[in-house]
Amino acid sequence: MGLYICFLHECPVQIWGLTSQQRIERVLKGTAGSCTAKELNNLSDSDSVLLLRGDYLFDDRLVKHLAAAQNITLHLNSGQQKVTVAAHVSAGLARQALGVMEDKTNIGPLPGVQSQTLATISISFQEKLRKSEPPFVLPISTEKKQALERRLFDWSYKGITDLVTKWAWPHPARWVVGHCVRFNIRPNYVTLVGLLLVIFAGISFANGQYGRGLLAGWLMTFLDTVDGKLARVTVTSSTFGHYFDHLIDLIHPPIWYILWGLSLTAAQLSGLGFSLSTLFYAMMIGYVIGRLVEGSFQWFLGRFGIFCWRPLDSYFRLITARRNPNMIFLTISYLIGRPELGLLAVVFWTVATTIFLLLRLMLAGYVRSSQGALRSWLADADKPEYNKSLAVRLFTRHIAG
Repeated sequence: MGLYICFLHECPVQIWGLTSQQRIERVLKGTAGSCTAKELNNLSDSDSVLLLRGDYLFDDRLVKHLAAAQNITLHLNSGQQKVTVAAHVSAGLARQALGVMEDKTNIGPLPGVQSQTLATISISFQEKLRKSEPPFVLPISTEKKQALERRLFDWSYKGITDLVTKWAWPHPARWVVGHCVRFNIRPNYVTLVGLLLVIFAGISFANGQYGRGLLAGWLMTFLDTVDGKLARVTVTSSTFGHYFDHLIDLIHPPIWYILWGLSLTAAQLSGLGFSLSTLFYAMMIGYVIGRLVEGSFQWFLGRFGIFCWRPLDSYFRLITARRNPNMIFLTISYLIGRPELGLLAVVFWTVATTIFLLLRLMLAGYVRSSQGALRSWLADADKPEYNKSLAVRLFTRHIAG
């Protein structure tokens, strides 16, 4: 038994360098073969066919959902007309389903096949991107190319993240991603440049060259946004790239802070009231425990990230002691000529946010034991209880009532 993809109404317009057909084939790479309408009769009865309109842009999640759910058709309401844009049926029904999608009036209903719309498909919550967004299918045309690229880029962006990534980086990142696509620059190349900047920034901090180090550090944080978005809009994510990027993100922040502290003079440290070793221990313990809390929540309690549990947690992610918020502290301290205060602020905020996370973890454990499985608020973002919610407007693409 095999799954085959068959496209009709193919469109040559490329969105982020890919036609709709190329994008879908990358999304389903390794799980489905390809066939043409002429080859449908050559398939065996045990095979199934996923028929798709090539002149529509499909949400990646929706493509995977359609590939996994057999005996369904997906239609959109376009004005007074119903347009069938996808169907997953057995090979024996493929010709009949093709007729339905071609809108041939003499074709009756497909036996045993359920008709669905975007409203009836529940795949809004995206754990990997920490966001909730309804699935989309959009018609492709040359005139709509830029709007569709913007829509796909926005879809690839994390919903719950720090305030810099959320509000400062999107527009320049989209511009850089466009040039990466144009010059065929792959995400791992961007990540490699980011690693070189991590090293350069660390050396600069160690030598007390804070301005140069901060410039390199901020550029690295920007590229850390670019590589992930580039991978998602071009469907070029890889296991190696995932771990390469995440290991860099996990390891380098505390090293930066330590190197920053080691370059401070005795006179600068004398007014802080704490020894350098005390600050380093507090920062490292707070950093490690904070990361362990996040992992413990996901592995043992929620099966999703702690910042997706309640709106309060999502708001807290904007400012929690991760690299970008801490970089703000370091930058301000450099600008006012007091780099030692930047280190003190990073340590204090790391410890404070870790305490908050520990309290949230204990509360989550209590709720789990007394009320049952935890559920992310993002999974319910379209329900009446979140009408007029600021969190819905900030972190999702649902429309608050």
